[in-house]
Amino acid sequence: MTVAETPFEPKIVAFCCRHCAYAAADLAGTSRLAYPPSLNIVELPCTGRVDVLELLRTFEDGVDGLLVAGCLPGRCHYLAGNLHARQRVDYAQRWLEDIGLEGERLRMINLSAAMGAQFAELATEMAETIKSLGPSPLGTRRAAGEIPTTGCAACGDPAPLLAESAHDRGDGR
Repeated sequence: MTVAETPFEPKIVAFCCRHCAYAAADLAGTSRLAYPPSLNIVELPCTGRVDVLELLRTFEDGVDGLLVAGCLPGRCHYLAGNLHARQRVDYAQRWLEDIGLEGERLRMINLSAAMGAQFAELATEMAETIKSLGPSPLGTRRAAGEIPTTGCAACGDPAPLLAESAHDRGDGR
């Protein structure tokens, strides 16, 4: 099978709340429930920590789809973090559509820690949606070198996901 014949396997990242959605993903795994192997789960203290630029940079870094998985409404351990995340996801979806990407590539879901089966089902559903959309044009443009890598404006070092550089903090370290 040549590279051209290889079936498209979407690269999907899931930002998961430590207290609920990450626990649901863990439950899905320990229960041996199938969900896409190409799903890369990133544990966050709270989905309220994700901002719009981080969501958009994730696409710029070459993912085909992004799932933000938080606590159930009214059940956030940080009171309203999941509600803030919902607003940011909605805003980022509009940005994606403004630049010509499908808003369906970004989705917010809400789960409790006991919802492992639902996590597996929603992750599989997301993968099917992304497969139907095809690869993200941003990922192919990055591979071709058309999109410059992001980094610290002061020193050029690439900033890690969900972190700020020393220059951003102002401490110079």
